[in-house]
Amino acid sequence: MFKADYHLHTKYCDGKDSPEDMALAALDMGLKQMGFSGHMDPPAGVSMDIESYMAEIIRVREKYRDSIDIFLGGEMDCLFDAESVSGLEYIIGSTHTLKMDDGEMFSVDDSEEVLKNNCERYFGGDYYALSKAYYETEARIIDRVHPDIIGHFDLVLRFNDSMHFIDEDDPKYYKTALDTLEYLSKADVHFEINCGAVNRGRKKEFYPNTRLLKALREFGGRIVLSGDAHDKDHICGGFEEAAIKARECGFKSAFVLKRGKDGRPIWVETSLD
Repeated sequence: MFKADYHLHTKYCDGKDSPEDMALAALDMGLKQMGFSGHMDPPAGVSMDIESYMAEIIRVREKYRDSIDIFLGGEMDCLFDAESVSGLEYIIGSTHTLKMDDGEMFSVDDSEEVLKNNCERYFGGDYYALSKAYYETEARIIDRVHPDIIGHFDLVLRFNDSMHFIDEDDPKYYKTALDTLEYLSKADVHFEINCGAVNRGRKKEFYPNTRLLKALREFGGRIVLSGDAHDKDHICGGFEEAAIKARECGFKSAFVLKRGKDGRPIWVETSLD
């Protein structure tokens, strides 16, 4: 199986290590490709100096270009102003943040307390209503940020393993998630199997969960394996397990980035074996 991780965070956002340290770790692992995807979120999320981030990725890419191909990407929240950034080679589109009718925003990826308080405040404690609002926002991601990759599709379940606020098999939850998955799968986009929460011991299942991953295969969706690493030790973390899960769900291949003859990135299908 060809290994390349395109969901990597550095100290420019909420990661621990520098881009160069991450690149050196990838080289030690024998990787021939990697991609950085710094957070580009609305005010409720993680902010960073985008110009400095992009300049540093380009510097590191040029320094190690004979040893590893480094792609310059970004992880854009669905509510981010995508038109304010140019020059990225790929975009991971993710929904971290919900915007309420009063203009306030909150992240579903913050903490149990934040999620609980905002569910009470805006949804009267109804987590199914909150999840519906999440997927309604997620469904807009293609038009808003034009992503190459859909990031952690069912992130709204991040705290469900500990809080048990949603029955993931209940149609009140599952139908909305499934409808959104089907809608997005019709676009020219790849869905990541995100290993980050499993790697960090936050969840037992990858994003998307098994039921949704099986549905994605039925819809003809395409997948990318992602470590969502916030430090150099988790680059490509969980890929072997993710590949096994993907095969169990009916996938035979995943996609990786390569450079075409003109130097521009193109997506290429590769076997999961």
